[in-house]
Amino acid sequence: MNKIAILIPCYNESLTIQKVIKDYKKVLPEAYIYVYDNNSVDHTDEIAQKAGAIVRYEYRQGKGNVIRAMFRDINADCYLMIDGDDTYPAECAREMCDLVLQRKADMVIGDRLSSTYFQENKRLFHNFGNDLVRKSINLLWHPKAPILDVMTGYRALSPMFVKTFPVLSHGFEVETEMTIHALDKNLIIANVPVQYRDRPEGSESKLNTYTDGIKVLLTIFNLYRDYKPLHFFGWLSLLLLMTAGTLFLPILIEYFVTGLVPRLPTLAVSGFMMMSSVLSFSCGLVLDTQVKNSRKSLEIQMNIINLLFKDEK
Repeated sequence: MNKIAILIPCYNESLTIQKVIKDYKKVLPEAYIYVYDNNSVDHTDEIAQKAGAIVRYEYRQGKGNVIRAMFRDINADCYLMIDGDDTYPAECAREMCDLVLQRKADMVIGDRLSSTYFQENKRLFHNFGNDLVRKSINLLWHPKAPILDVMTGYRALSPMFVKTFPVLSHGFEVETEMTIHALDKNLIIANVPVQYRDRPEGSESKLNTYTDGIKVLLTIFNLYRDYKPLHFFGWLSLLLLMTAGTLFLPILIEYFVTGLVPRLPTLAVSGFMMMSSVLSFSCGLVLDTQVKNSRKSLEIQMNIINLLFKDEK
């Protein structure tokens, strides 16, 4: 088994991939470097192979698809995931990997936002989006220690994380999925500040500020509903209940005063919303039971994975 595997998903990164491979070879000479080419047309794969990386291919377009293939194919004691755009410093790699190898963390986040990201990144809406995503996840999941950077592509991961993480997204939402998975499954998360630098001239980001930003926010919404159904449907139930009460209370007061119910349509809407509130809460209870059963199954899978990795050593 490889002790450290460096994973680099790539799509048209010919300008920077050679430097990235050389930089990480210097810092982690014992590591195996895997470049997964995602339909590049600029000879990224040839340059990576000449630089000494193990090149493989994923033909389904999208970063989520590439990471799914990487996590499925490779076995290691520590996985270091980086981008091929030369925006992350190799100097932090050893510290991040050591935290995983010493079992002090299951996911180490290379935190750009606490250092130079907002100064280096020239795309203002990217800055706003990163901040919005980070605050949304901290608000909805209430981690013991706040998550400082959600969208970073620089992470060190344990085998326990990699082999239990279900990759559902196809694109850049995968980083958000990874963070929420670690929070929901009570895995150990650590933050290491890294000095971010913007892409060199001529290198273009594949992330679309608006469409990918909307996908990330929808991912947060969907995972909150899926992982915390009692909270989600409980809040929805409370909202429906308050709306029903607001509509019903004036009718009730008027009935006590006059003995008449003149607004039958409003009464009907109020009753419908009251029923919807009860149904919403009931759905939350049922789904919450299913989520708890899934977590029990995952704990058993984690124990099996732990035994398998111990046997391999």
